Amino acid sequence: MSSSSSCWVKILLSVVGLVTCLEGVNGGVRVSNTSKIEEAVNFHLYYGQTFKVIKNAVDGKSYLLIQNKSRMATRTRYCASRIKSFVIPLSNFSADTHFFPVSFFELLGILESMKGITSNNLASECALKLYERGETEMINRNDPQQFAQFSAHFVSDTDQSQACNFANFVPFGEDNPLQRAEWIKFLGVFANLESRANQVFDTVRQNYLCLAKVAANKTNSFKPIVAWMEYYNGIWSFTKETYKLKYVEDAGGENIDNSINKITYNVSNPDDLDELHAILCTVDVVIDETFALDPAEYNQSTFLQNVNVEDKSCFAFLTNQSLWRYDKRVQNSTALDWFDGAVSQPQLVLADLIEALFPTGNYTTTYFRNIAKGEGIISIGANMCDRDTSNPMDPTTIACQ
Repeated sequence: MSSSSSCWVKILLSVVGLVTCLEGVNGGVRVSNTSKIEEAVNFHLYYGQTFKVIKNAVDGKSYLLIQNKSRMATRTRYCASRIKSFVIPLSNFSADTHFFPVSFFELLGILESMKGITSNNLASECALKLYERGETEMINRNDPQQFAQFSAHFVSDTDQSQACNFANFVPFGEDNPLQRAEWIKFLGVFANLESRANQVFDTVRQNYLCLAKVAANKTNSFKPIVAWMEYYNGIWSFTKETYKLKYVEDAGGENIDNSINKITYNVSNPDDLDELHAILCTVDVVIDETFALDPAEYNQSTFLQNVNVEDKSCFAFLTNQSLWRYDKRVQNSTALDWFDGAVSQPQLVLADLIEALFPTGNYTTTYFRNIAKGEGIISIGANMCDRDTSNPMDPTTIACQ
């Protein structure tokens, strides 16, 4: 820990009345049932005897979490620009589900405690089931006062108006897949479920690293070249989001972004179009991220029309049928599981990409569909939830050898 962080912790401990500051897990007092951050960089945890502190590096806020049976819980309240307090474990909570990976709640086993949502565009079958049964209430996200009834309201949009019980949960800000997945520990501290969060993340990480090791040992002479690309308003661009590039590297591929300087290509400009086609002739796998109002209607013909090509002979990714999209699992044409389950379980994404780069034909992908082979979407519905929602959902492990 840096000297400035150490000073900050000691000051906060003094404020809440703890006179002793002992070096322990993550710089706090040694207590049982703790989490240690090993991958994520955008939040930090500190432990006291009757409280915990989350330092959120994204918004600069500190969340003081006070155990409900402590004397501090009845007399300490903070709601300032840089510090908020919560009594834990949370009795209930809500989430801004316009853009929120509720699968983290499922893995912890606290989905039934989510009593308020802002949208039913959810990529979780079981969250939909709870909503349809009336166990989850729909709340107007534009009226923060409606969330006062909940012990906490979790949001991923840090720009919206923030009430005293708002907590910013932002795994999307991390730069690699495992960093994003470790945000389960952020939620775990609110529920005193550090042991469960540690167990889930350890399972996910071990499976991910094992798959990456297997991919690194593939015997192909050359690494497959992969292009993440997106079409919008007549312009193609190559994606440079760090976590996506990391996925390709861990799957045993090579990102095209390392070999090109130009980022955008206007299909109405003959020179741009010619250069784009030339680059695509060097690519083995394409992941088309183009937004579609109706993902079910987006297919290879749509891609070819957008890329304005007639002669497909030089495109290896078409000859080898390796043109992919990550919208395989979708609810109501709007909620992609790519922004939910794929965040909390990156080992499944990695397994998908390994199959895309080194096809075996005997593995069914979870999040990616191959539109070169005419693969369609899976429409998510509440009727697909076939488990007891009161129990934690176990992470899926992929055979790795």
